[in-house]
Amino acid sequence: MSDTHRPLLAAIWMLGSVLGFSVIAVSGRAIGSALDPPEMMLYRSLIGVVLVAGHAVLTGRMGEINSQRLGVHALRNAIHFAGQNLWLYALPLIPLAQLFAVEFSSPLIVALAAPLLLGERMTPVRLLSAALGFAGILIVARPFSQAGLSPGILLALASAFCFAGSMIVTKRLTRRVTVVCILFWLTIMQSVFALAVAGWDGSIALPGTVELPWVAAMGIGGIVAHMSLTKALSLAPATIVVPVDFLRLPAIAVVGMILYAEPLDLWVFLGGAIIFGANWINLNASHRGR
Repeated sequence: MSDTHRPLLAAIWMLGSVLGFSVIAVSGRAIGSALDPPEMMLYRSLIGVVLVAGHAVLTGRMGEINSQRLGVHALRNAIHFAGQNLWLYALPLIPLAQLFAVEFSSPLIVALAAPLLLGERMTPVRLLSAALGFAGILIVARPFSQAGLSPGILLALASAFCFAGSMIVTKRLTRRVTVVCILFWLTIMQSVFALAVAGWDGSIALPGTVELPWVAAMGIGGIVAHMSLTKALSLAPATIVVPVDFLRLPAIAVVGMILYAEPLDLWVFLGGAIIFGANWINLNASHRGR
């Protein structure tokens, strides 16, 4: 098999991505009482700088890192930074499975926005997938229930929109720069953003001995998740990678049940499955040029 079509190896890499994102969620919960989200992002990004730079040096790819299109990098990383902070603020407020299910709506938002921002064609299939995805979000969020739209759900939805915006800008960047360059400026710029936001009041909390292992786990988990996802996409089409990524939902639901006694909510699974189906329809149509 060629390096660009090795689905089994891509699936194995995606398991690393599933593990990485799960580690981020668990570590965020563990240090939430000691550090606020901008402080978490500061330490996570600084660890990321070391890991990405070390990877570039060891693999001889430092030459790929350049200062071209810094404005686009800054836009992409500002949007992504906002999304990650909103996600971390939502993390302790709603069950993990619900948070992850809402996050899966980001590709559908991209599908709707791409015709306006990337010049891609709007098709009936894209409209159908967006409608199905919206139905799935309603099932997950249940805005008309007695509880209504909770602050945690609203924060999760806002983070999904930010992640969608980040994906759109990333699509523009990957036409000109490599993944190593994108990750390098991601960690550098988000370190600066986090330092500014976390230190605006002149006080930045330091992790204690209890929090340090969790901070390290969050930083390593973030890089592992993103690099595994990128590697998987280089080995197989998105139509193969995305179904494996969807394993994040049942995996994090089990984690939530074991660690935090969160119930297995069938409505979240139903809505998540519909969102997944909508993403699958859109990906298949894109793969076939429809």
